[in-house]
Amino acid sequence: MGEPLAPVTAALTAPPECADEVFLEGPRTRFEESVTLIRVMWDFLRGFRTLHFVGPCVTVFGSARIMPGTPHYELARKMGAAIARLGFTVMTGGGPGIMEAANRGAKEAGGRSVGCNIELPYEQAPNAYLDLSVRMHYFFVRKALLVKYSYAFVVMPGGAGTLDELWNALTLIQTGKIKNFPVVIMGTDYWKGLIDFIAKMAQHGMIAEADMRLIYATDSVDQAIAHIQSKTIEPFGLKRISRARRRRHFPWLGERGLPC
Repeated sequence: MGEPLAPVTAALTAPPECADEVFLEGPRTRFEESVTLIRVMWDFLRGFRTLHFVGPCVTVFGSARIMPGTPHYELARKMGAAIARLGFTVMTGGGPGIMEAANRGAKEAGGRSVGCNIELPYEQAPNAYLDLSVRMHYFFVRKALLVKYSYAFVVMPGGAGTLDELWNALTLIQTGKIKNFPVVIMGTDYWKGLIDFIAKMAQHGMIAEADMRLIYATDSVDQAIAHIQSKTIEPFGLKRISRARRRRHFPWLGERGLPC
C-alpha cells in the first residue's frame, strides 16, 4: 500500500493575493497553521486601526463591471451622494464599477468616502474617489469589515460577490448576530428574479414571512434614503457631531483620520 498523499503548501512564501487559497487548501503543519493565524490576525488589526474613525457608514455593494455613464452607475452615484448628505460615510469594496460610482457620489457631495479592497490574482486597483482605503488579503476579513462599521446596506446590480455580500448581511440580521439594519435593493429590474425567489422561499416555509421585511426594494433614491433614515438615525440615536468633539487619531497606532 502506497504512502498517503500530502498537499504541497506554500504558506510561508505565497504572495498576498493567494492568502485565501493557502488558508483553504486543507490541514497543514502546526507551525504553518500558526503562521496563517498570525496573518489573519494582522489583516484584522490593519483593518480595525485603519477604519476605526470612519464613523457610521452605509455600505454599498455592487458589480465592478458596471461602466460609467450607464443607468446603474448613475443610480449608484446619486445614491452615494444622498447617503453622504444624510451624514453617513459611504463604504464600498473600493474597486471600480458600482463601488466607484457610490464613492464618487459621496465625494461630489462633499461627504466621506472609504473603501475596503481585496488582493486578487488580477489587480483590482482602488478607485480615485476614496478618502481612505485599506487592502485586505483575506476575503472573509474584508466581508466582516464591510459589515462591522455599517448601519445600512445598499445592494446594487452585481454578480456572485454581490450576492454573497447580500446573503451574508441578511443572514447576520436574520440570526440576530447584528442589529436589524435596513437592506435596500436597487435596480429592481435586474433583481426581480431574486426578489421573487425570496418570496418563494417564504411560501415554502424556508424563511419566515417576517424575513421578507428585511429587504426594501426600490429604484427611488428619495425612497431609499427615507427608509434608511427612519430605520437608523432615530432608532440608533445617531446624530451629527462637531469637528471639535471628534476623537483624535494616533498615526503611530496605524490609525488614519478622515476629512471633516
